[in-house]
Amino acid sequence: MVRWFQSFHRPSAVRPVASGGVPEQDLVVPSRLAALRTALARIGTTLDENATCVELTREAVRQVGGTAAVLSLDREAAAEYEAVSGDPALLPDVRWAMAAAQATSALGEAATAISHVGAGRSRPALCVPLNTDGEAYGGLVCARDRAPFTPAEAEFLGVLAERAASHIRHAREHQRVRGIVGNLQRALLAEPGRPHPNLDVAIRYMPVGQSALVGGDWCETVRLHFGRTLLVVGDVMGHGIEAAVDMTAYRSSLRYIASADLPPHRVLRQLDDSASAEPDRRPATCLIARVDPNRGQVTLASAGHLPPAVIDGQGRTSLLPVPVGPPLGTGFGGYEPATYQLDPAQTLVLFTDGLVEHRGEDIDQSLDRLADVVFEPTADVEDVLDTVLAGLDARHAEDDVAVLAAQLHERTLRGDGVGT
Repeated sequence: MVRWFQSFHRPSAVRPVASGGVPEQDLVVPSRLAALRTALARIGTTLDENATCVELTREAVRQVGGTAAVLSLDREAAAEYEAVSGDPALLPDVRWAMAAAQATSALGEAATAISHVGAGRSRPALCVPLNTDGEAYGGLVCARDRAPFTPAEAEFLGVLAERAASHIRHAREHQRVRGIVGNLQRALLAEPGRPHPNLDVAIRYMPVGQSALVGGDWCETVRLHFGRTLLVVGDVMGHGIEAAVDMTAYRSSLRYIASADLPPHRVLRQLDDSASAEPDRRPATCLIARVDPNRGQVTLASAGHLPPAVIDGQGRTSLLPVPVGPPLGTGFGGYEPATYQLDPAQTLVLFTDGLVEHRGEDIDQSLDRLADVVFEPTADVEDVLDTVLAGLDARHAEDDVAVLAAQLHERTLRGDGVGT
């Protein structure tokens, strides 16, 4: 790259003067710099390695004509051209190109140029290394059916290849981190505890888009005494590893606190005390439902979270009002319970705000869209989740989505009159 820029300022014995008294060289240099800036801006527009290679070859053809392709040095399978722009018939034998790419990378050469035989006559070809900061990713191979490539063209292509190699490095690092975070996500979003057999539960988690690798949304179920089950859904502020780590801290605290079999509002109070004692802990919203199948009741408490929905035996949806306290981690406390009857014909749905919220839309309008979803009267918990996710187009949600559906397991009588 340095040599390429130095070529702008090589001394000249003659400095012809253009019209207006401005030396022609002073007019050419800015135009070449502008062309370079424009070309570089077209390469590396995404964090996708394949897209970067396509952008590189297209720009190479735009600048020097002919055909351009990329060879990767780390392919385990047989070498082949990738991201071809132009007529593939102009390209030299791929075995030569691979040998040239390996040689230019190993020797640190700027480019390797040869003439190869194609269509019965000699054709020029050029291999420019895809190197950056000592890392070799392959080569940019260019070929055309006319004059050999000039040193200036080789320098120009070298600058483009170096920029592309830098973006390839970033793309691979992004993929590496994405893989690590994906594994972390699977570990952090481990299966919730098993509810009692008298309760059917289904859970779905959907991260938003491709850029949000891990979020702070979570669901949990905890077995309590006397056949009761605690259902929990929470949403830690933000995205990424930090939110996921705080999410696991809230889940761990919840499991410990729930072991004391406290009512939901007191569980929230202790969670809030624990989180507010850690200044780096992110705030979180949380909704807790304690389901008691023996009494046909559900007791709810909310820490800044949206209310749950209940689907009746006719498939109609309504929201259960719950007193809303402050989010966890604020240290304000002040949570109150609300208890409702729940029968086997009904389905309780807990969810995070990503399921319903749209940017710029009033939250009441968002919740109304949920209430408008119609379900099959005989839908089980899995069918309920399929319907609600499809009905609210959760695949295009603007935030992570975590949703939990629960139904009382209708008990049947055995021949001896004992319930099962």
